[in-house]
Amino acid sequence: MKAEVSERLLIKELFKNSKARMKRDDLELKNIDGLTGDASTRRYYRLETNDIPFVVCLDHPSESPENSFVKMQSFLEENGVRVPRIYDMNLLKGYMLEEDLGNETLLHYLSKVKDIKEEESIYKNIVSILLKMHEIPLKDIQENDPTGLKFDYEKLQWEIDFTVDFFLKRYLKIDDEGELNAVKNSFKPVCERIASEKMVFTHRDFHSRNLMVLDDELVTIDFQDARLGIPQYDLVSVLEDCYYEIPDELKVKLIKHYYNSLPPETHGQGSFENFMSLYNDMLLQRVFKAIGSFSYIYETRKDIRYLKYIGFAMEKIRKCMLKDSKYDELRMTLFQRYYES
Repeated sequence: MKAEVSERLLIKELFKNSKARMKRDDLELKNIDGLTGDASTRRYYRLETNDIPFVVCLDHPSESPENSFVKMQSFLEENGVRVPRIYDMNLLKGYMLEEDLGNETLLHYLSKVKDIKEEESIYKNIVSILLKMHEIPLKDIQENDPTGLKFDYEKLQWEIDFTVDFFLKRYLKIDDEGELNAVKNSFKPVCERIASEKMVFTHRDFHSRNLMVLDDELVTIDFQDARLGIPQYDLVSVLEDCYYEIPDELKVKLIKHYYNSLPPETHGQGSFENFMSLYNDMLLQRVFKAIGSFSYIYETRKDIRYLKYIGFAMEKIRKCMLKDSKYDELRMTLFQRYYES
């Protein structure tokens, strides 16, 4: 029996149980449509009924009553962040019945903007979501996430090593260990500066594919891997998005708006100049890691969809490095070899 057929039979049985728990015996399942997944291994299906539609997420079965998505969904909802509603679940089967948010990602929505004013309005709403998440009191975060996961130096440098492995070594076929180690070592000061700063709650993957638009309302998804990090982590993720470029003037305006709106005691970074210096550090680390992810997806799944973003991301990194001489060694180490490959 094909996996998709078996999954559809599983969904029918589990949805029948969901109806009973929801006391919605009036619901009739009309159709099950497979949806294009994200970069993860989760599978999604849209359930058409005689009333409202649902989305089913199928993931690896879990013996644990804890689930990072469920936990974070509840936590963010309690803190006023619009996230998808969860109607029912069976974690032993890896099954979750969620609100159907439609097909409109922010990325697709942005393709229809009429002018720069509309684009600015959309992005100000996005920044408002970030401010809401980043202003969550640290004690509340620690109570919700006793694991204490954060973007410390070890995590940040691990992500650099990850990209060196999957992008430089496997994708570009660079096999000179001296060159590979030189790139890793050149990133160390960047990771050290980021890791030494005060941290806030971060979504971790906050970009135009992880925001849905439902009736012109922005809904945040894919937040299950949230952890502590500096405020610039999420800000860079969305303003330096590898999928969508906004004008530099708007970008500066939004960064200043964010900086002026977040209480100084929350970010603890002092002047705007220092904030921007750390923003550039975060841009280099975050975008380089994204390149590693694109390469990893290709290497392990032969999925070519994300390869087209690599060149754009590398040029974004290069332009950032040209702003400050402290990046000269890293820029020359990385790009002299990249342009030859």
